[in-house]
Amino acid sequence: MLQAIGLTSTSRRDLPPVVDDLTFEARPGCVTALLGEPGSGKTTVLRLMLELEPGRGVTYFRGRPLHRVPQPGREVGVLLGDVPGNPARTVRNQLRMLCAAAGVPASRADTMLEVVGIAGLRDHRLGSLSRAMERRFALAAALLADPCTLLLDEPAAGLSPRERNWLYALLRGHASLGGAVLFTTDDAKEAARGADRVVSIEAGRLVADQDAADFARTRLRPRVAVRTPHAARLADVLGREARAARRAVEIVAESGTRLSVYGSNCAEVGEAAFRNGVLVHRLADETGDASDAGEAGAAARPVPQARSEAGTEVRAAETRAAEARSVDARSVDARAEARIDVRGEARTEGGQQPASELRAGSGSPGRPGPSAGPGGSQPPSRARADTWSGTESVHDVSPTPGHAHDGRPGLPASAVRRVAGPLRPLRYELHRVFGTATPWLTAAVVIAVSALTAVLLARTGSAPRDRMLAAWPELLPLPPAALGAGLLGALAFGEEYRYPALAAARGTVPRRLGLLTAKLGVCSALALLIGALVLVADTCAVGLVFGAAPLRSPAQWIASAVGWAGLLTGCAWAGVLASAVFRSTAAGLAAVLAVPVAVVPLVRKVLAGPSAYPAGGIVSRSRGLSAAHWPPEADRFVLDLLRMMTQPVGTALVLSLIVLLCAYGFTGLRSRVRW
Repeated sequence: MLQAIGLTSTSRRDLPPVVDDLTFEARPGCVTALLGEPGSGKTTVLRLMLELEPGRGVTYFRGRPLHRVPQPGREVGVLLGDVPGNPARTVRNQLRMLCAAAGVPASRADTMLEVVGIAGLRDHRLGSLSRAMERRFALAAALLADPCTLLLDEPAAGLSPRERNWLYALLRGHASLGGAVLFTTDDAKEAARGADRVVSIEAGRLVADQDAADFARTRLRPRVAVRTPHAARLADVLGREARAARRAVEIVAESGTRLSVYGSNCAEVGEAAFRNGVLVHRLADETGDASDAGEAGAAARPVPQARSEAGTEVRAAETRAAEARSVDARSVDARAEARIDVRGEARTEGGQQPASELRAGSGSPGRPGPSAGPGGSQPPSRARADTWSGTESVHDVSPTPGHAHDGRPGLPASAVRRVAGPLRPLRYELHRVFGTATPWLTAAVVIAVSALTAVLLARTGSAPRDRMLAAWPELLPLPPAALGAGLLGALAFGEEYRYPALAAARGTVPRRLGLLTAKLGVCSALALLIGALVLVADTCAVGLVFGAAPLRSPAQWIASAVGWAGLLTGCAWAGVLASAVFRSTAAGLAAVLAVPVAVVPLVRKVLAGPSAYPAGGIVSRSRGLSAAHWPPEADRFVLDLLRMMTQPVGTALVLSLIVLLCAYGFTGLRSRVRW
């Protein structure tokens, strides 16, 4: 049961709230449509339900608010009208990354691509997908974890009439298993055709909550679509006959050759045209929105154009598609009852074989049945939905034996195998990092710039050997390697907020300490790798140009290496934490630059001047406090490490990381969606 109680958005600039005290419910086993004109607040309603929008009210998902659901990604599948992900990622890599976030096997991505009919686009970039393919991909992402509840914002946008029928069959198949489905639309006919219940809103307020049959009877009414070269003459004829028979008939002139006749039927209109010698090119019974034509009068009257040519062509295309489906339906033979579970396996009474060989509604391998999607695949539900002829019949199937229930009566357990364990956040982070060419491009640019800078510093001789190899002139606040490490760290969380399909706040991406540890570990490893490559590249470049003269062996190479590693790791961690706190890649990179620009001068002012008490002997005192006795040779290493941390840059990095970690604890770990 999905219950929304008192949803009210936060008003801005003394304007009325977009959503005002809205209460409704979406029942399990039922497809519910949220109907409203553009700008009526439909998307805001979904964002309030997902706790992505500030406001009042509460939404219960099977009796619990979203922030109290242990695994939100497995409870709610979401399709919002946003960018599905980084345009540079491939379709398959994006779904595999979401599989890792949801804790399901990576093979689930290929199964869902087959389900939504875009398996042939698995290697295409997200930025190259059309609007319709984006909707299919977003639907596959919403169904990855086999959630109980689906919240879909305009799921049929950009789909053809045949694809819309397939989509509604998929949603009904999901609802037939006890799930709740809520989708938004601004088309009354689409709501009546695809939903079992229609919730109508206007200006963010509830207008009506009706069954689809009651909605169609009160909001929609039948009409006769007529196309004739003598539209004005036919309208006059129908009006005269209606007045003579005292019948309430309304005639709407949609264009120069098209009429919509309300209150009559094809037989009456055709007979009237035949008796009066009016040529008619087309007669068709359709369902029209009663709100478009106004109140019908007692007598027929011609009305000026009320609909566009484009809308008429869309209705004509829908009619042609419906006629084609009805012809195809007569040629469909009896097929064996089949079942495809959400793991992509097809089961019949005689045995079991892969879904790629047995399609839904087909008794033979490789033969697509009537319930197959546009791509020849089956909706992801343990039910069969026949929609080839435009009619829908959903057959319930009992849960798979051996699968445990989730403890709630009437709801079968998900057949998707869960992949849990401490490595789950690490799997997600590795998929996120290496799903694009960003780390490789960043490393290449950093190495090239560092090598060029090191050669210039060696030529001028104005920098010490350590700064020369690090390519860190005095004019730059940080070396290129540190800036690259900070950029990769800032992308760790910043990318999730830039592309809401990842939706860390929505619960798709885990927000607990395991994810933070994975991001810090992966980013620090990348930073150290870039740092090592930079040192090798700078040494080779300087040696190639000037020989071995500028590359004398350093006396304190251990302290220099530790300082270099600490600088890169600190910058990477600062980028990770800052992007998580400020929810922006740019803000994360700005926080990295703020360390040498703003924090270091402040630290220098604090540390300026002599100390009242000397800190000598700290190493020997630390040896006494430690339970383990390190060898005397390690005293110099510990002293070098402490000396590095007391430098202005080291102190500034440590202070910045402490502040950012505390800020992340308050803003991230205490967020309402908990993982």
